[in-house]
Amino acid sequence: QVQLVESGGGLVQAGGSLRLSCAATGRIFSIPTMGWYRQAPGKQRELVAFSSSDGSAKYADSLKGRFTISRDNVKNTVYLQMNSLKSDDTAVYYCNARVRSTDWGDYWGQGAQVTVSS
Repeated sequence: QVQLVESGGGLVQAGGSLRLSCAATGRIFSIPTMGWYRQAPGKQRELVAFSSSDGSAKYADSLKGRFTISRDNVKNTVYLQMNSLKSDDTAVYYCNARVRSTDWGDYWGQGAQVTVSS
C-alpha cells in the first residue's frame, strides 16, 4: 500500500523560510508527478506546485519566485522550499502524487500545518 508521509511544517515569522518534505513509501514502480496543494481556513484547496519525473515543474503564478519544488526520484521524495513567507501563506499543505504501484493511484499526504505570524 502506498503512503505519503509529510514533514517540516511549523510556525515561522513573516519573511522567514520553511522546507516541507514528502516521502512516498510502499510498492512503487513509478511516480510521474508529485506536488503540493494548500488549503487555508475557509478557502478551497489550491495548487502550489508539482514536479514531473522528467524534471519539469509547474507553479501557481502567485508563488513563482518564492517557492521552489524539487524531488529525489531515488528516495521517492518531493520537497517544497518556501521563502519570504507571508501571513497569506498560512495553510495546511498537502502532498499529492500520481503513483504506479500494483495499479495506478492518486495519493494524498496527511497534511502539514504552516503558520506564518506577522
